[in-house]
Amino acid sequence: QVQVVESGGGLVQPGGSLRLSCVGSGFSIGMYTMSWHRRAPGKERELVARITSDSWRIEYADSVKGRFTISRNNDNNEMNLQMNDLQPEDTGVYLCNAQRSINNYWGQGTQVTVSS
Repeated sequence: QVQVVESGGGLVQPGGSLRLSCVGSGFSIGMYTMSWHRRAPGKERELVARITSDSWRIEYADSVKGRFTISRNNDNNEMNLQMNDLQPEDTGVYLCNAQRSINNYWGQGTQVTVSS
């Protein structure tokens, strides 16, 4: 079964850190552009960070620049998102996406809650 599965979410206080993981199953992520998106309560889904298959191009939403770092390990079929200095506005469901041509896979998401 082809899928991507996220993990690493949780409850953290403002200023804290979390590391999210996305693992591909049933396919190799090596040729895919990988990205993280989030869906906050009452808001539309937004792109958080994206990394090309060769890691040559990386982009971030303005709201997370300098705090979040996206990375990938194609050998392990895994992508990560290191999130530092988390703020309440970072709260939401974080979704992993793998995209290549017409193939587009979404995970179920992992909840991140930033609250004191």
